[in-house]
Parts: sequence; C-alpha cells; structure tokens
Amino acid sequence: MSKQTWKLKPGATWRDKLERRHPKHGTVVDSRGKKLLIPRPRDVDAAVRRVRKGRVMTINDLRDRLAGGTGADSACPLCTGIFLRIVAEAAEEDLRAGRKRVAPWWRIVRDDGSLNPKLPGGTKTQASRLRAEGVAFIGGCVKMR
Repeated sequence: MSKQTWKLKPGATWRDKLERRHPKHGTVVDSRGKKLLIPRPRDVDAAVRRVRKGRVMTINDLRDRLAGGTGADSACPLCTGIFLRIVAEAAEEDLRAGRKRVAPWWRIVRDDGSLNPKLPGGTKTQASRLRAEGVAFIGGCVKMR
C-alpha cells in the first residue's frame, strides 16, 4: 500500500475517518517490554457495539477486549482513545442522518466510572443517554456492576 492511499481528503467526515484503512492499524508492537495492539477504528466500533443497553464498560476493559486473541497485552491507550472519539462522532453523524442503530459510545466510561467530557455533547449528553437506559450514578460517577 502506498503512503498516499490511506490519507484522507480535506473535508472528510467522521464516517470517512472511521472507515479509513492504515497500514499500521491491526498490528502488534513492542512498547517498553509490553506488546500493544494498534487497533483499527472499525474494531473499536465493533467492540463498542457489543456493550449491551443498560451496561457500561471502562476504557481499560475496552482496550483488553480489543487485544484479546491478538497476542498483545493490551490495546494502545492513545489510539483507542482517539478511535473512540471517531466512533462517537461518526455515530452522532449517523443519528443526524436519521439512522437508528449506531455505536453506543456513551456506554464507555473512564476507569473510575466518571464520564468523558471530550466525547460529543460532553458529560451532559453521556449522562442523559445512560440515565435513559437505567444506569445509576453515585456522586457523579456511574455505579459499576
């Protein structure tokens, strides 16, 4: 694959970013004695879609799920965070376009159960969607099951 085939054009949508292929995505690299998976954005999307309604998953659990079966100790925290944002923004684009089934990004919380202000709509949107699914909160954090 040449360097130019994976680059996005100016004005690319979040969906374009989610679908983009890159030669490094899906590879396992050594990092300070640990093996890290560089996930694919589509793999993050698929993992988020497997979180059932009324449940939450921490970002570290998401990283471990992504790494499962790859020979990696975990997925790269930086790439996973960036790709979660892409998944969330693409889901919001899809909702605005009238799609009903989107990746439920609001079900992914920080490791301490707190909400992520960097995702679409900030913590207010995430909390609202989680409450609508029956998720309980204690002191501003999700009550982990």
